[in-house]
Amino acid sequence: MTVGRQTARMTITRINPEALHATPGYHHVTVVEAGRTAYLAGQCPLGPDGTLVGADDVDAQVDQVVSNSLAALAAVEAGPERVVRTVIYVVSDDGAVLAGVWRRLLASPLAPAFTTASTLVGVARLGFPGQLVELDITASLPG
Repeated sequence: MTVGRQTARMTITRINPEALHATPGYHHVTVVEAGRTAYLAGQCPLGPDGTLVGADDVDAQVDQVVSNSLAALAAVEAGPERVVRTVIYVVSDDGAVLAGVWRRLLASPLAPAFTTASTLVGVARLGFPGQLVELDITASLPG
């Protein structure tokens, strides 16, 4: 069993029960003992002006989603280490595309967010025309 870290006046515990399969970096269970929680809206690959970034370029869209997610977390005085749940949506049913998105996220400044309870989902379509990626985040806030 893997157990996570204690943070300022709040405990976030990440667990991989021995009875469950090994994971490629995330944890099956995340427990927050107490405190405030932030639920971020699905972060889309839209630039500050509201236009789609990286039409037909999943890597560019992942990078924009990471940037937007970091900005949203910073707005509530949290970083990626405070994330307790992620759901990654990718418009694809191709395992290689899905794995590529996962690898790019793990190589990004948001990487610590994906050591927690995470789900990667291939979908048929997302909300904006041309959108290929969206990220849903829940974070445990300090203090």
